[in-house]
Amino acid sequence: MGVARRLAELGLELPAVAAPVAAYVPAVRTGAYVYTSGQLPFVGGALPVTGKVGAAPGLVEPEAAAEQARVAALNALAAVADLVAREGGPSGADALDRVARVVKVVGFVASDPSFTGQPGVVNGASLLLGELLGEAGVHARSAVGVAALPLDAPVEVELVVELRAH
Repeated sequence: MGVARRLAELGLELPAVAAPVAAYVPAVRTGAYVYTSGQLPFVGGALPVTGKVGAAPGLVEPEAAAEQARVAALNALAAVADLVAREGGPSGADALDRVARVVKVVGFVASDPSFTGQPGVVNGASLLLGELLGEAGVHARSAVGVAALPLDAPVEVELVVELRAH
């Protein structure tokens, strides 16, 4: 089953690639590997949730942050698909059928000082990758708590993926 079909089954669409907020590109390729820049959970060009993650009032709840990690991972996949298409490969979600393996996921969580549940938040990204890519979505991972992220985003996700030959 292709990634486009899995996306449809999950009621998801591959978003447009988010415009960089500074001097970088969304993804680069070296050999068979694509490295994405850190992707924020933009939806329609805006962050639906901002702030630090934690359990206290006024903070982003861990479950909401995990959903934002899922969105950020989808945005990272969009950057991979866009790069594949720009190199002359298939476009849209069909480009993701070229992913042989997600090698590494790094998730950053803007955390309240008392919050230690970063792995659970980044599971939002990891679970999406497994749902969409099956065995190819199984990866190594880091979940890192940070003081702040760009634009006050609660999470940021970056991927390293290996592509199959044409």
